[in-house]
Amino acid sequence: MDKSKKLIIVESPAKAKTIARFLGSEYVVEASIGHIRDLPQRRAQVPDKYKEEKWAELGVDVENGFRPIYVVPPEKQKQVSKLKAAMKGASSILLATDEDREGESISWHILQVLAPKKDVDVKRIVFHEVTKEAINEALRNPRSVNESLVRAQESRRVLDRLFGWTLSPLLWSKVQAGLSAGRVQSVAVRLAVERERERKAFVPAAYWDVVATLKAEKGTFKARLTRVADRQVADGKSFASTGELIKKHEHLDEKAAQAIADRIIALRPWTITNLVESEGRQNPSPPFTTSTLQQEANRKLRFTAKRTMRIAQDLYEGIELGGERVGLITYMRTDSLTLAEKAIAQCREVIRAMFGAEYLPSSAPRYKTKSKGAQEAHEAIRPTGLSRTPESVKRYLDDDQNRLYELIWKRTVASQMVPARVKRTQVETTVEDLIFSASGKQILFPGFLRAYVEGSDDPEAELGDQEAILPELRKGEVVEPVEVKPDGHETKAPARYTEASLVKKLEEEGIGRPSTYATVIATIQERGYIFKRRNELIPTFTAFVVTQLLEKHFDDLVDLKFTAHMEDELDNVARGSLAWDEPLREFYFGKKNDGLVQRVKEGKEKVGYESVAVSDDIVIKVGKFGPYVQRGEGGPGNIAGVPEETAPAELTEEAALELLAARDNPEEIATETPGRTITMQKGRYGDYLQVSENGEKRNVSLPPGVVAAEVTPEMAEKLASLPRIIGKDPSSGEEISAAIGRYGPYVKRGGEFRNLDAWERALDISLGEALQILAQPKTGGKTTARTAIKEIGAIKVMTGRYGPYVTDGETNATIPKTIKPEDIDEETARELLKARKESGPAKKPTRRKRRS
Repeated sequence: MDKSKKLIIVESPAKAKTIARFLGSEYVVEASIGHIRDLPQRRAQVPDKYKEEKWAELGVDVENGFRPIYVVPPEKQKQVSKLKAAMKGASSILLATDEDREGESISWHILQVLAPKKDVDVKRIVFHEVTKEAINEALRNPRSVNESLVRAQESRRVLDRLFGWTLSPLLWSKVQAGLSAGRVQSVAVRLAVERERERKAFVPAAYWDVVATLKAEKGTFKARLTRVADRQVADGKSFASTGELIKKHEHLDEKAAQAIADRIIALRPWTITNLVESEGRQNPSPPFTTSTLQQEANRKLRFTAKRTMRIAQDLYEGIELGGERVGLITYMRTDSLTLAEKAIAQCREVIRAMFGAEYLPSSAPRYKTKSKGAQEAHEAIRPTGLSRTPESVKRYLDDDQNRLYELIWKRTVASQMVPARVKRTQVETTVEDLIFSASGKQILFPGFLRAYVEGSDDPEAELGDQEAILPELRKGEVVEPVEVKPDGHETKAPARYTEASLVKKLEEEGIGRPSTYATVIATIQERGYIFKRRNELIPTFTAFVVTQLLEKHFDDLVDLKFTAHMEDELDNVARGSLAWDEPLREFYFGKKNDGLVQRVKEGKEKVGYESVAVSDDIVIKVGKFGPYVQRGEGGPGNIAGVPEETAPAELTEEAALELLAARDNPEEIATETPGRTITMQKGRYGDYLQVSENGEKRNVSLPPGVVAAEVTPEMAEKLASLPRIIGKDPSSGEEISAAIGRYGPYVKRGGEFRNLDAWERALDISLGEALQILAQPKTGGKTTARTAIKEIGAIKVMTGRYGPYVTDGETNATIPKTIKPEDIDEETARELLKARKESGPAKKPTRRKRRS
């Protein structure tokens, strides 16, 4: 490199590409591709001089001030060499990683690894939007690496390592191999488990009221019975979770409600005895922070937190806009609600031009951050240029990018508009001693609702949904009953967490940080603690067992207040008011030998094997092949596997007995083949066929989408013929077969697999057709062959016997079911690998078998 050259180092190639377009020829922009150095992931990576130390596997010298042992992992060696080559001859190095603690840490590690000579000027520059103006401003205001932020991130990284790698081995020995514990993830799992326990203990209560359709002079409206002789009619809030009535309210059953309806339809008069109208304001929501963006994208767009962050990263780092590459939004990891003055000015211009001066407040609204433990002084998430309307950039974006950008743009603009003005009306209608109530809401002036309506992406179409219009009424007016009928209800169990509500809860409690929520939620799914049904996050029985173990023996570690306190300690490190190793020392060693290391040591002897009680005689246990039902002491007829993705709150005693009965007395399916018996079995991964023939038994998976009730004797006979030998490969002599596996139909030759498009094809595919399919390059999907679906730089997306995974050659990370393997991108792959590395060393997986 020419001595006059200046080297800028950012985190991602996309960001490097965008920045390079804004700078002159004297700058060279390179990417570190995330962290280039980390704690060792296995003993083999530990430098030789430390391998005999007792703490070597931790990668942290707990005996000498918790000094971390950093290594450059093999997959990063090539990138480090590239950066060193780019550094040669440079007059200066500008570290331009992201403006947060992790970005600060990455810059520090780059500096430590590259070790530039003293005559090279090294500076740190930061910006929260990838635009020409922001980059030039950053270049005019360089600074040094913030050591306090680096130490805070280092303390967090070491703390997570000590937590995960000390506790996880205990879970392996007492629950199941391959599990992990985490400082934030274990608390998130506990929250989901506690909610499921509430649902399990919940007893619904039935209650009734009466609905009347009433005709007034100016229109018709509906009113609901709310009081009987000055006693409130019971509603959902009148009952405890046990189903008991806890308030002195009038509890109507169906018979009583019907009797009232039949009696009062003929009564007169019905008179409006109370009418209250009030005008009020509905204020806009503030612009997005990381957590509120994740919440809204989950509610409105059904995006996972990880998907939201991945798309936001693309929008931040740069999009090609017809020959111009520019970042469309500001930095997406932020706690701040602040908008830059230039952004406010742009907002006001847009509002005046698109909606009119009446939608523009006299002074710009200012929002203050209320988030507990808010960190960096970033801006809120906003478009870098408000003049880039969603419609004007739509053709340059894919569907996901467009939808998220539109959400951010609308929310930002709406935050600077005038409040909506609404009129609320409360009406009471009396007949004898019965009072019927109705409420209405009318939007007098839509204000910000013209730009942004909660729960909608089309304000014009959905504006009416914000209103509940009552006709014009007056106190003392006599109305006529058109229809009166009883209306039944049942109390509902507490709702399970969604990604949106779990993120909100974690933020409210000060658990973790918004920048980590996406990884935490992905990790607890990838680890088998949580599965998704529609948008619900449902804990598994493994989550129940692990949470019970931690609550009994390490309750403070999964306590909300303790975890939030640790976050406060880390914030104090970031502010420079606390030594970086002080939280580590107290956590690991304790004050009176009550630290984590001693408690885990004692726990190896004290901690027992947990189970989840279903009834006095039935429990759910978790074994190496997954959860199973056990009655009494177990043994033949008293053990049955629990189907995968069974919600614990739904596994009642009756359901458990059905599993045991199905295991002990499987349903036999009629067959015309002499000597062959086919039975329908229930297994961990769902129903399957067991074929008994010539003294041998084998299992056949049901085709994807086919349930037990749909299996006819004819279909069972066909499926029983699988796996089917098709023939031999003429060139190699290898046998070719067709079968249906857990992930669908396939053809197989040796160790090579290819998916089939329909399960019936496994029954009739010819040798020639099979050879043609096997000759085609692999296109992805879940198969059992360890073959590469795609390659992303040094990372490979693979299929294996346990499902699809990503690997960098050193670490393997399972791909969650919510992500299609062929759709995975580099950032998602790296996040999965990072989460896997941080969760601790994994034991060799055990082959999973059905209980049959």
